[in-house]
Amino acid sequence: MDTDETADVTEFALPRSRQANERLHALIPGGAHTYAKGDDQYPEDLAPVISHGRGAHVWDVDGNRYIEYGSGLRSVSLGHAHPRVTEAVRRELDRGSNFVRPSVVELAAAERFLATVPSAEMVKFAKNGSDATTAAVRLARAATGRPRVALCADHPFFSTDDWFIGTTPMSAGIPAATTGLTVTFPYGDLAATEKLLVRYQDEVACLILEPATHTEPPPGYLAGLRELADRHGCVLVFDEMITGLRWSEAGAQGLYGVVPDLSTFGKALGNGFAVSALAGRRELMERGGLRHSGDRVFLLSTTHGAETHSLAAAMAVQATYVEEGITARLHALGERLASGVRDAAASMGVGDHVVVRGRASNLVFATLDENGQPSQHYRTLFLRRLLAGGVLAPSFVVSAALDDADIEHTVDVVAQACAVYRKALDGGDPTPWLGGRPVKPVFRRRT
Repeated sequence: MDTDETADVTEFALPRSRQANERLHALIPGGAHTYAKGDDQYPEDLAPVISHGRGAHVWDVDGNRYIEYGSGLRSVSLGHAHPRVTEAVRRELDRGSNFVRPSVVELAAAERFLATVPSAEMVKFAKNGSDATTAAVRLARAATGRPRVALCADHPFFSTDDWFIGTTPMSAGIPAATTGLTVTFPYGDLAATEKLLVRYQDEVACLILEPATHTEPPPGYLAGLRELADRHGCVLVFDEMITGLRWSEAGAQGLYGVVPDLSTFGKALGNGFAVSALAGRRELMERGGLRHSGDRVFLLSTTHGAETHSLAAAMAVQATYVEEGITARLHALGERLASGVRDAAASMGVGDHVVVRGRASNLVFATLDENGQPSQHYRTLFLRRLLAGGVLAPSFVVSAALDDADIEHTVDVVAQACAVYRKALDGGDPTPWLGGRPVKPVFRRRT
């Protein structure tokens, strides 16, 4: 950041951001529109409020510049204000954004999406991932006539809607009867999943999971799920909000060659603009249309789901990925970053405590204590030192806008953070380096 990086972290302050956070909390529940962006996710008084961003950098209201990772909760994968995307959006803004009938842009966007994700036969667009995954669940229930949803217990988030949120510690306001219709299965364990399907024989409408996350799927696992779903008559749903584009242009299904019945996309699809998608087999998707003889499914009928500028952004993103090899670039950048961070942690004697995990295009890090257990206290210490060095990194998820200098600077800052981490481990107490309360998990019952 454009401040003295040699200053002791206790002198680091964000007065304008602190003031803005207070105003945000006074007007917006939680002080942000996404819980994962809350100031409780950052060290006390060190939650930057962003002024603007360009490429891989953002500036806060105090004038500090940061190299940003995990941009927009993984949604900005090309970099902020990407010229090709913003130009596509500008072209549509002067032509109107929402009409009483479908725009020709909707046709072009559908054609582009289905050409990019050829395993899908139809697509419907929306504005956020929660609506798309809930539509997939509703469609599966309608198609099968079954009430239960089976979701992967090892994946952190699927939807803001009751069928999922009722399974988290933040279940206030959700009837137990609704939560009781959701059951869970472990990732990578076909035997446990089959046992679940046998236990709830002819009751499970769908299996929904992220096809891959911080670990690669075990050999044959996704194909085994496909076979289980077919044998037990349930719908297989891939949540590709994160894996879409980052794993391959066609998502994880394109990389691993296993075709789900339904899949949902978002995040990277719009490079920060609001667009998501539900895609899948024509036989299922058409139940939400006008060309079938069964009961109609109310499927993603959204006022703003097909705003022309967001669809234009999605088309520009997909074209950029395919033409410029963005997925390969994300992997190359991630591999360089992961290697540098691991070397820095090892050189400071904390290689077993600051641990980089995940596919190169979707890196996260774990902060472990003296006993090798995940620690919010050590995460706070680590984040605080990163912020002081001008690195805003709730994860190490890369964007294509990063360059070699950004990676080199990040690794240098990580090394400095790891030196302090080593001191805390040697003293058996990270508290002196926290600067206040520790960061907190998103899903918790009490504030």
